Amino acid sequence: MNFVAFERAKQGTGASRRLRISGKTPGIVYGGAAEPQLIEIDHNALWHALKKEAFHSSVLDMEVAGKTAKVLLRDVQYHPYKQLVLHIDFQRVDEKTKLHMKVPLHFSGAEESPAVKVDKCMVNPIVNELDVTCMPSDLPEFINVDLSKLEKGSSLTLKNVKLPKGVTAKLRGNQNNPVLVSVVPPVVEVAAPTEAAPAADAKGKGKGKK
Repeated sequence: MNFVAFERAKQGTGASRRLRISGKTPGIVYGGAAEPQLIEIDHNALWHALKKEAFHSSVLDMEVAGKTAKVLLRDVQYHPYKQLVLHIDFQRVDEKTKLHMKVPLHFSGAEESPAVKVDKCMVNPIVNELDVTCMPSDLPEFINVDLSKLEKGSSLTLKNVKLPKGVTAKLRGNQNNPVLVSVVPPVVEVAAPTEAAPAADAKGKGKGKK
């Protein structure tokens, strides 16, 4: 994806406030050998771009003053209740250096799996994105996860997922094979026991004519 930004000369709270009033969003580009660069972006164009998944997980082409640089989105600050982007950060990409990114997981095939189709289980994704490391040229927009072979009583772990070429999962702590998807069996409704017939009136027993 590509987007257009403009050089920003002024900085500070007052300058950023005036930018937002004029329909622009202040930002910064950092990383690499160059100095951090102050930028501004048309807010409406940025707002629509942020709704696209690829804008968050892909190497982006940023055009500034007629020159194009490859960057990654690193941070977005939103207004607490207004539909307003307050500030945005990008990091320059070095094509010869591995990068660390969160990549979305796209699940498919659950409805065709024995767990769902035969046993009426629920498929519950536990992880929706994966931390990966790779060269910029190998960064996938998303990772597809096939759930068509899930069975009742099973789960899908990281080792069940074929990662794209050149992509390595970055695990935290002592995790070596985290669960990504669990299979929840259907809830079995147990019928409530029927109420016992009322006992016969004890007073009516043993009564006879003397």
